Amino acid sequence: MSGGAPAGGATGGEAVAAGTPTDWLEAVRWDAAGLVTAIAQDAESGRILMVAWMNREALAETARSGRAVYFSRSRQRLWRKGEASGHAQSVRELRLDCDGDAVLLVVEQVGGIACHTGRASCFFSRWEDGRWVVVDPVLKDPESIYR
Repeated sequence: MSGGAPAGGATGGEAVAAGTPTDWLEAVRWDAAGLVTAIAQDAESGRILMVAWMNREALAETARSGRAVYFSRSRQRLWRKGEASGHAQSVRELRLDCDGDAVLLVVEQVGGIACHTGRASCFFSRWEDGRWVVVDPVLKDPESIYR
């Protein structure tokens, strides 16, 4: 359901504004797998860097540590951004959307590379003339990032 609060009261941003949840994690609208979409945005440029997933543990650790922690669906474990690449994300701000089903992390991207392909952003392809065109360069060879 989108567009307004679901039956049973406010959730997400509205619940936070109303001060209803006693546990801040309860304001998040977790999906059936216990996950929420997490969007990382560069604090300086405003550019969207990546989209990932978080579970309760990842969001709680992110809030506590100030470093972005996600949940890897493929590995079924926490993924501390930069643990293998060194390209960590320092979180300047956390936001919850109006429906409570997406979290925005405003981050400082260490090393300027957020994507595993060695690019600044995972959104490096643009729709042009009926096809996807790669428009952003590889800043660092992924082979040298992940040894």
